[in-house]
Amino acid sequence: MDRTLVLGLGGTVDYELQWDSAVLDRLAHEHGVRRHELTTTAPIVDERSLLVAIVAFVASGAGGERFVASSEVVEAFAAHFERAVTLGGTGVRAGLVLDALGVPSTQHLVSIDDTVRRLLPASLSYVCSATEDTLDPHLIVQYPVGARIRLTDGDVLSPAPNRLIFANDPPNRTMLLADDLAAELTRAEAFLVSGFNTMQDHDLLEQRLATLREAMRALPDDALVYYEDAGFYTRSFAETARQRLLERIDVYGMNEDELQEYLGRSVNLLDPADVIRALAEVREVVPAPALVVHTRYWAIAVGPDAARHRVALESAVRVAATRYRVGDRLTAADVAETASLPRHAGGAAVVAAVEAAVDGATGIAAHALDVDMPTTIGLGDSFVGGFLAGSVRPAVVAPSTVRQKESA
Repeated sequence: MDRTLVLGLGGTVDYELQWDSAVLDRLAHEHGVRRHELTTTAPIVDERSLLVAIVAFVASGAGGERFVASSEVVEAFAAHFERAVTLGGTGVRAGLVLDALGVPSTQHLVSIDDTVRRLLPASLSYVCSATEDTLDPHLIVQYPVGARIRLTDGDVLSPAPNRLIFANDPPNRTMLLADDLAAELTRAEAFLVSGFNTMQDHDLLEQRLATLREAMRALPDDALVYYEDAGFYTRSFAETARQRLLERIDVYGMNEDELQEYLGRSVNLLDPADVIRALAEVREVVPAPALVVHTRYWAIAVGPDAARHRVALESAVRVAATRYRVGDRLTAADVAETASLPRHAGGAAVVAAVEAAVDGATGIAAHALDVDMPTTIGLGDSFVGGFLAGSVRPAVVAPSTVRQKESA
């Protein structure tokens, strides 16, 4: 029986805005946005409140994902900018990375339309729970370090590059699972679970988790289950999903923003003592066999099974760095080239300190990259795709293997 990777649980259509400070300056002055109003937590109900949230995130250098009152707000705001229409969702972007590396996968989708059919590579198979076509785009804002937005009472300057996601997506919010998911899982070599973060009805979440647990009974005993956390619109729902699924999760992944949300405080990602303390605290909350935290400086796995995932961790870091520097159209050759690029010295120091202090911990320093227009959206998704490639097909991400294939 041929084994495959099953990636879910929902895909999206993304509007990736081209960063344009002049447009944001104009909108900020039209809406009279002032510095004291900046917040990332207020409800987003119209263009002005969406703009306030974006400026607040830019001021902090943070990334995040937030709910918007309607898709019409997304469409109206996006109309001010040049944009690219792409496919998103952790499973889909991970699948696109795997496809670029020659690794087949099966997607689980909860929505479909002609945009998805057109953009999804023919080599990616899928199952879908949707009974009709729908389009509810996600607004993607990527901002560079040093991005400046001029408000009526002063300027905002971004201390770091990052990405923001804003959406109102009913199919992903209801997360209906396809009837044939269990059949797909019978031959799964690995199963990626992500996407519950957009749900907002707790009873419905419990139903979907129960259905998923039943479907996962079909998984082969040796199948790897990777759960990627995300920016939960209702943070308490993250605990529900974790409690219901943790006993079958092999690898539990999260990024730096989610780490800090769990802890309720900021973490100095280049301070070894602070990172060691943060990893210990989040490990109390998420006692998975392997807990993976991936950041702009390093990726570290802790837990009893952490050490066995070192090759996958290296692959994940390399693939995410490749997306950062070359964007959507990364190739296996690009990934091989990334392997020779220098590492972040501060990240390497943190990794060394954690490995020395925490039994079984394993880490990989991020690459030190200087890119004029980096791609910041989809880095976590690409990290997951790279991790899965390194777990089930390590040869495809080995630089020597790629170079041999190119020269053959």
